Amino acid sequence: MTTAQESAGDGRARYTYRLRVSSTAAAVLEAEWARCRWVWNECCARSKKAHAEGEKCGPARLDKMLTQARAAMAWLREGSSVPQQQLIRDFATSRAKALKDIKARLPISRRAGMPKCKKKHQADVSLNYTQRGFRLKDGRLHLAGGIVVTVVWSRELPKSPSSVRVYRDSIGHWYTSFVVATTAEHLPQTGAVIGIDWGVKVTATTTSDDHDLPHLEHGKKAAQRPAHYRRMMARRRAPRGKAPSKGYRRAQKQAAKVHKKVARQQQDTTRKWAKRVVRDHDALAVEDFRPKFLARSTMARKAADAAIGATKTALVEMGRKHGRAVHLVHPAHTTMDCAQCGARTKHALPLSTRTYACTACGAVSPRDKNSARVMLVRAGLHPAGADRVRADGPPVRSRREPGIPRP
Repeated sequence: MTTAQESAGDGRARYTYRLRVSSTAAAVLEAEWARCRWVWNECCARSKKAHAEGEKCGPARLDKMLTQARAAMAWLREGSSVPQQQLIRDFATSRAKALKDIKARLPISRRAGMPKCKKKHQADVSLNYTQRGFRLKDGRLHLAGGIVVTVVWSRELPKSPSSVRVYRDSIGHWYTSFVVATTAEHLPQTGAVIGIDWGVKVTATTTSDDHDLPHLEHGKKAAQRPAHYRRMMARRRAPRGKAPSKGYRRAQKQAAKVHKKVARQQQDTTRKWAKRVVRDHDALAVEDFRPKFLARSTMARKAADAAIGATKTALVEMGRKHGRAVHLVHPAHTTMDCAQCGARTKHALPLSTRTYACTACGAVSPRDKNSARVMLVRAGLHPAGADRVRADGPPVRSRREPGIPRP
């Protein structure tokens, strides 16, 4: 029985709990998801058709489509309109973000993809309900459409939730997550600052030796079991057009359990490390690193095991939760600049070069430690080197809670 808390936006947090779902309630939830999946796929089809004809396909047009479909189809009317309408909002938001990134001509690695159709056997159940679509009574969650499920209350909600999501993970466990308005839980001031550089061999290298995060290789240690189950799935794979056998589904579920355990281990390690860093420092200069491009490199497997993106997200959310100043520093040339004098090397350093030696001032230090100090300098948190750093460097984005002064 697990519970988790993660950020759901400025001033909000998402509290997650396990659910006890009866066979009857599970069947109703799956039927509800089948209707929502049809609505999503219909939105994808209407959007592609409108784009080909040069027309707009906004939320108003999709709402009209849903109204007409519910009037014509009794099967669709059997379900609640709340999750169906929320699915249209989610589709419109996803499509608008993708179009915005395309117009901004962002690289593919940093661009949001266009919404795609959800396949029956590949998309897990996920239903979103706004405040008018659910209520809490006697410790149970009542959803629109007469669905009642039991929540495993591992801790109390701080406030009344504004929305709820009910979903099923890859191993068949049901969860619910409530979005609750929160306020920053300020920690005592320490007067310390820290710079953080991301990597593959060492997940996080910091300016403090006591706060480095080594690569614990949770996935590598458990790699033999998923490989065994993948071979079982390959032997039991059904021909195209036929349903998978029970043995194939059993092996698929066992592989999913191993991956789920690895993800939980990574999450536990990440949150504990992030809490320790945030507790010991007032301001954080974090490399704004986007590790998507690593998925197409020879380091893809090791980078995925390091979970750099999830670690960075957890650190930023933890800083926001406790009112710490988090400065996101652009990663351009951070491995080429000297943290002492601001000089830049004439050529990019290969990955095999692990020691940085400045040709201008003669400073010698480990490459990642120098990059972590550059984060501090660019964020303006290191007075000793701030006056000598390059003024034409990339901009620094800062995430701070309202009312918190800049250090």
